[in-house]
Amino acid sequence: MTCVKTVAAMAASLLLAGTVTAVQAQVKPDAGKREYDASCGVCHGADGRGNGSYVEFLKRSPPDLTQLQKRNGGVFPISRVYEVIDGAGVGHGTREMPIWGDRYRLQAAEHYVDMPYNDQAYVRTRILALVEYLSRLQAR
Repeated sequence: MTCVKTVAAMAASLLLAGTVTAVQAQVKPDAGKREYDASCGVCHGADGRGNGSYVEFLKRSPPDLTQLQKRNGGVFPISRVYEVIDGAGVGHGTREMPIWGDRYRLQAAEHYVDMPYNDQAYVRTRILALVEYLSRLQAR
């Protein structure tokens, strides 16, 4: 009888583990989308087409981020997009867009007050997640 209970308990555990794994597989964290929604969506819009809720308050209309690849000969301009977000890029006009690299550095300093951290890695990780998400928004 003990053997039957053990087998039943193992089967229940496996069934539960399989259910948890299936649920986890359905809910994948998307750092790039989360970053976009938190930092970019209000100006560039949820779909990246430049139709965010803050557009009326801007001096210039934000660009349609779904056309970056098309306007670059079919190649997504990873380095250029990274530089513009980071703030290292030249030719970004009046910089109406925030310099996210600086903002992320400040956020890292606030978050890691009492522990050592690598601010460059923190900033790079957030920007690369955002760049990767923008590459997925490209019109085909």
